[in-house]
Amino acid sequence: QRARSQFAQAVADLAARPQSIDTLRSAGVVYLLRPLLLDVVPSIRQTTALALGRLADYDVELAQAVVKAGILPHLICALPEENRYYKKAAAYVIRAIAKHSPQLAHSVVQCGALEMLVICLEDFDPGVKEGASWALGYIARHNSELSQAVVDAGAVPLLVLCIQEPEIALKRIAASTLSDISKHSPELAQTVVDARAIVHLAQMIPNPDAKLKRQVLSALSQIAKHSVDLAELVVEAEIFPVVLTCLKDSDEYVKKNGATLIREIAKHTPELSQFIVNSGGVAAVIDCIGSCRGTVRLPGIMTLGYVAAHSENLSMAVIVSKGIPPLCVCLIEEQEDHIKAAAAWALGQIGRHSAEHARHVAVANVLPTLLDIFVDTRSSEDLKVKASRFKALKNILQKCTHLPALEPLLHEAPPSILKHIIGQFSKVLPHDSKARRLFVTTGGLKKVQEIQAEPGSLLQEYINTINNCYPEEIVR
Repeated sequence: QRARSQFAQAVADLAARPQSIDTLRSAGVVYLLRPLLLDVVPSIRQTTALALGRLADYDVELAQAVVKAGILPHLICALPEENRYYKKAAAYVIRAIAKHSPQLAHSVVQCGALEMLVICLEDFDPGVKEGASWALGYIARHNSELSQAVVDAGAVPLLVLCIQEPEIALKRIAASTLSDISKHSPELAQTVVDARAIVHLAQMIPNPDAKLKRQVLSALSQIAKHSVDLAELVVEAEIFPVVLTCLKDSDEYVKKNGATLIREIAKHTPELSQFIVNSGGVAAVIDCIGSCRGTVRLPGIMTLGYVAAHSENLSMAVIVSKGIPPLCVCLIEEQEDHIKAAAAWALGQIGRHSAEHARHVAVANVLPTLLDIFVDTRSSEDLKVKASRFKALKNILQKCTHLPALEPLLHEAPPSILKHIIGQFSKVLPHDSKARRLFVTTGGLKKVQEIQAEPGSLLQEYINTINNCYPEEIVR
């Protein structure tokens, strides 16, 4: 008995050290441990399960070896009668196998693990509930089919009970699992809503524990993202204005997840965006963008774009709240291409409604920056990113009649952009004598004469319209 106990303990200790794993693998340790799972001594069974969990957790090959060795049925069949230490270790093995791939998670489900994990969710010990909740989350996160299997096993109402328990660690894991279930489809999110999860999640937003707040905000985001109805249910749980305090949190992930939740609500309808504006949400998001760096900024940037996209009034609300300067800062400061692209997209949404909207963007001196990024050869090769930049620039240019901001672009814009700039000049110059004078003295008219346009093209029409504003000798 002592030898068996020492062997299981030694393997468990070695499995915790990455440098030992290859030696254990080549020794076929999984098959050596298998008989010890059926040992008469409970402590040996526990230690063996712990060792198998650590091995399976390390890499996908060892997780597959545990499945191939037929260990899961042994591990699961006796679970209800075992003590809490064994239950925790068994849940750890299931989690460690399920995390690697949908195929391995499916193997776990086929062995009847879900039913046993759901029984563990009703255990009196919070540690057992936590282990079971964690394993269920690792199964559900892969795809909607596995998530549905977790739902069908009856896990959701018990997970909602778990988030109401006093233990912070259990609350965190249960909220995370509800997030993993909700993310795949509106139907799965609705199942979580039907179990009255929203109201309990919303009550935990002010909790001082940062890790819990992260998971709560993530779960609410995953519910809200699917449809207008689900987003409205989240808003009705009175998450505003308390969620705005998360944007000032010292934890970067709380900030990011708070901004993501607001983004998922804002994107659906003008009414939901208006509600966010009325709650002071836009101003809070703008402050958040200004106070952080990198990917934490991204959901806030997208929120401003979604709000502005809905209507002229909402776009003006972003402008009045001084949303343009921090977006310009993101364009200059950020290194990641996708963040720059998001900032460009948001500016495009703000500027596309009218000449007044475009003027606000133009006077922030953002057009040269946008143009530089667009033509920069080091910019991302990702076509989607490039297209978003081109569209953003085009959206602003097509409405912009603020000629002082457009003129510098004449000298450096590529043909694809030049057409839109010349088009705006051809709209404004015929009706504005002061602008016509400035256009000559600043060298704009001279630049127009240098442009080679195809006869009969739209660009040539624009150039002709501009030339017709002046006497022939000045054009010459």
